[in-house]
Amino acid sequence: MTTLNRLVLWNIDHTLVDVGRVTREAYAEAFQRVIGRPLVRLAPTPGRTESEIIFETLAFNDVVTTDDHLPAFTAALAESFAARRADLKAHGRVLAGALEAVSAIARLPDTAQSVLTGSIEPNAVLKVTELGLAGRLDLDVGGYENGVYSKAALLELARTRAGEKHAVRYPEKATVYVADSPRDVQAAHIAGSPIIAVASGSATEAELRSAGADVVLSTLADTDAVVRAVLELTQDR
Repeated sequence: MTTLNRLVLWNIDHTLVDVGRVTREAYAEAFQRVIGRPLVRLAPTPGRTESEIIFETLAFNDVVTTDDHLPAFTAALAESFAARRADLKAHGRVLAGALEAVSAIARLPDTAQSVLTGSIEPNAVLKVTELGLAGRLDLDVGGYENGVYSKAALLELARTRAGEKHAVRYPEKATVYVADSPRDVQAAHIAGSPIIAVASGSATEAELRSAGADVVLSTLADTDAVVRAVLELTQDR
């Protein structure tokens, strides 16, 4: 039996990587395939799950939704993303300090780390794999969009999966979420876990502090600051 007792969960988009161009292109293709006409407006994405983005995008584009739209759009989005695997390397980028931060957390004792993302699993795995982060993350226990759960519920699901895999219990307060939007801060609060908010997305440091983040960083570039925050938020818990 292992003795892992700390879990770090990373949001992917705008926290670890920027693949906005590929995402927009994949959504446009999926919309065309499912709806049969060009996408005019894509819904805002920060802090949202794929299903939230899809339903709001359909509404923005005057589509009356049915029960069939979400599974059809999700399947088309996965296929569109997979077809752009090479584009992830060509047009995507790892954000400043992300690789170093993930690598440093991987070296901490008694620590497991994975992802907690609004993306569907195949797309999330493609992003971190093609941009060189997957080897440091336990993707088997991640929380991914599945059309049912909120991000707060996905955080709890990731805790459960990690606990089952490593045969230990990860308390709520020993599970740190690292993300970039006020909606992510809210999800962590609902799940009872501390959050490190990084102003690498569309939210400012002031907005993240106002949302109630436990720690706010401008970027992940200061690796020592990231590690220190993780350790301080999980000590004596």
